Amino acid sequence: MPLPHFKLVSHKLCPYVQRSVITLSEKNIPFERVDIDLADKPQWFKALSPTGKVPLLVVDGEHVLFESSVITEYLDEITPASLHDSDPLVKARHRAWIELGSSILNTIGGLYNAPDESVLNDKVAQLKQKFAALEQQLKGDEFFAGDEFQLIDATFGPIFRYFDVFEQFVDLHIFDDFPRVQAWREALKNRTSVQQAVGDDYGELLHQFVKNKQSHLADLFDARVG
Repeated sequence: MPLPHFKLVSHKLCPYVQRSVITLSEKNIPFERVDIDLADKPQWFKALSPTGKVPLLVVDGEHVLFESSVITEYLDEITPASLHDSDPLVKARHRAWIELGSSILNTIGGLYNAPDESVLNDKVAQLKQKFAALEQQLKGDEFFAGDEFQLIDATFGPIFRYFDVFEQFVDLHIFDDFPRVQAWREALKNRTSVQQAVGDDYGELLHQFVKNKQSHLADLFDARVG
């Protein structure tokens, strides 16, 4: 049975969109991508999205899925060679760590919005605590669960990408004590699906996005450039 037609409604910087794009790429699923401006949402998008967020996956021009975890699970289920472990307990554990990934993204949001050094340092400490927990889970293999790429890896590729950009301007020393996380980060950075989940202008767009926040991180960016 042929796959449906998929249209992914996205934003160039959204890490949750990247999860969906990585999954589509890993599963070799053809799709159409439509980027929108979340600061000026088109009316057709507002009519489709009950949350006002991306990604949206429009299936055969009729059915709309929202929430990246739902989208990625659906895409995995309708195609062979699952990106989830077959063991229900292992699968559940991975889903739990995927939720931690969402928590990390929230903390990163607090990081680039931090109004002063004190708040920024608090967010850095929170991130270190979360990555320390991940360090204990990793076994030093290429990906989270070994040498096979899975949905949990699609979650963390976009997370690490933030720091690839941030570290061009300031070293927050978040990963200094986590060699397994660092190795995982590097493996994901080199994965084709992760690389191609964003455009060539991603770094420039993220840099400008942070600068527009007028936050302490933006001030550190400016100091480095100066």
